[in-house]
Amino acid sequence: MIRMLPNLLTLARIILVVPTAWYLWQQQMAAALMLMLVAGVTDAVDGGLARRFAWQSHFGELLDPVADKLLVVTIFIVFTLQDRLPLWLAAIVVARDIVIISGVGLYRLKMGQVAIAPTLISKANTALQIVALVLLMIGYLALPTYSDWAMAIIDPYGFILLALLAVVSGVQYFFIAVRGARAVSSRAP
Repeated sequence: MIRMLPNLLTLARIILVVPTAWYLWQQQMAAALMLMLVAGVTDAVDGGLARRFAWQSHFGELLDPVADKLLVVTIFIVFTLQDRLPLWLAAIVVARDIVIISGVGLYRLKMGQVAIAPTLISKANTALQIVALVLLMIGYLALPTYSDWAMAIIDPYGFILLALLAVVSGVQYFFIAVRGARAVSSRAP
């Protein structure tokens, strides 16, 4: 049963999406930021436990990035609806994830099993999205000095960097999929 602890922590992160979004919607930034930090800690702990004690599972490998993306995309959407993030940025971030998920589904349908491994650029993309959202939350906490500092980092240059990294990451996945499809079709009889 203890071997399931990483997966349970990942499920807890998914459950945290709802109250985090609620607190954001209610403009309770401190509570939302705390929940996001709890989600970050559980992400580090579940991965650390899985690697340290060899408790990795196929379910966990699939669920962990879903938990991260669900939280990030939800916060992007809430902030966009509140006019705290530009619509164009949210559209790029959300469209990238939808295209990747749809592409994986289509690839699996047409080609069969697909190995999903996040790339370094994709990991950097997700990490930068999380850092940007944390900075945005700090910016809206109205803390002297820190809020101004956080907003100066994120708007507009952080937004541009987020968009560029999302596009580059999405294009990279596209080329990986094309290369994989070519390899599979070249082996076909």
